Amino acid sequence: MKKFFGLLALALMIGANAEAKVRLPHLLGDNMVLQQQTDARLWGWADAGKTVKVTVSWNNDTYTAKADAQGKWKLTVKTPEASFTPLSITFDDGEKTTLNNILSGEVWVCAGQSNMEMTVKGYSDCPVEDYNHVVADAVHSSGVRHAKIPSVMRMTPQEDANTEWIDCNPNTVGDFSATGYFFARMVSRTLSIPVGLIEANKGGSRVEGWLTRENLQKYTDESLDSLEIVKKWPIDMNRQLVWGNGTFNPILNYTVKGILFYQGCSNVGDPGDQYSNRLALLVKQWREQFALGDIPFYFVEIAPYIYGGVNETPAAYLREQQFKAQSLIPNSGLVGTNDGSYPYETENIHPTQKQKVGERLAFLALNETYGMEGIRCKNPSFKSMTIKDNEVTMQFDNTYVGFTRQYGFEGFEIAGEDKVFHKVTKSHSTMSWATGSVSITISSDEVPHPVAVRYCFRNFQLGNVANMAGLPLIPFRTDDWD
Repeated sequence: MKKFFGLLALALMIGANAEAKVRLPHLLGDNMVLQQQTDARLWGWADAGKTVKVTVSWNNDTYTAKADAQGKWKLTVKTPEASFTPLSITFDDGEKTTLNNILSGEVWVCAGQSNMEMTVKGYSDCPVEDYNHVVADAVHSSGVRHAKIPSVMRMTPQEDANTEWIDCNPNTVGDFSATGYFFARMVSRTLSIPVGLIEANKGGSRVEGWLTRENLQKYTDESLDSLEIVKKWPIDMNRQLVWGNGTFNPILNYTVKGILFYQGCSNVGDPGDQYSNRLALLVKQWREQFALGDIPFYFVEIAPYIYGGVNETPAAYLREQQFKAQSLIPNSGLVGTNDGSYPYETENIHPTQKQKVGERLAFLALNETYGMEGIRCKNPSFKSMTIKDNEVTMQFDNTYVGFTRQYGFEGFEIAGEDKVFHKVTKSHSTMSWATGSVSITISSDEVPHPVAVRYCFRNFQLGNVANMAGLPLIPFRTDDWD
């Protein structure tokens, strides 16, 4: 009997010690990347009222926090300049826990739907171009790391997610977000710093899937009743609210540099300005939740795809909304993808050319976030036009004083007052040496009196207009015809 009570007491003591040990969220772990030169947040759980001491290896400073009535604690530590030198952090509330092989660098969130979630391995029948070369080259990307947040639905916000940080090498790179990896590879090698990716995304998700209950209730007519949600959206990926609660909320305490976003396909067909307004609302929400100011938000134009028909226009209207969103979202930038699909990919919603996408996101970050002015990062966009006889002459923003060709432009269509669009039959560019401006003049033998122009304004239409940086012209229309 004495032996029994002795074992029971020992078990209780061990259990008490196990309960007392500080608990960290999965996102704080070995191999993580901390945002450099900032006050980085660390948080977790301990017994209510208990003091947690945190010691960092880079300066041996000790920071303290006291667990509240719910056992939650949070503090900030000053992080060092970016380096490939491994660091460690020790947490102590009476029993020590140490995290090792930490790097200080730049941390970016990879958000959105399946084209962001798509890994370097690709999907079935949807490969990533040059896969073997990318894998072999990964030996040079040891400073790139990622943490994939499981895609989980919840009706209430979650505080933790079952994830871990993985460092990049040829055996692991296949599981990285392809778009995210090509971004990180470019930034890491250009700036010679580590880059961490937090991948919080879900294939097929609508923008409403990431909005909070409060924003959905205030700004939309989306139901917040779980049964109604399931009834309306039998396929879970389209459901509102649940992906933000389950997949994004667990990362909001982490200190990050910015957000990369590739989403929109599931919102094709939304009316009016609904998408641009809700995307702007989502960015405002995330920035408030991260509480890090107007952190950069760089997002990707949806790629050409058949949707309801190659020559239909619902996807074109969505792209138009994405372009408009730039003006609604401070410190944001849009990456063009009109040249990022091959002609045979009309029915592939996951184009193979992910390197273009990731690197163009990196060009935006390198120029606008990291100050590398020599990097040309902006896509050309329509500015204005003049009409004389049967010719239309157009001016554009962000050409970097030229195009990659002088004639044979494809993707333009012209319409007269009958609102019927015809393919352009003649085109050429002109440069004014006096002003340094460039323009493109187009005409069609079938439209003697043009009134409107469209460029690649269809679900799947590829053009060949690109600026001096090789970045494609953003699809546009000059009319307001429905």
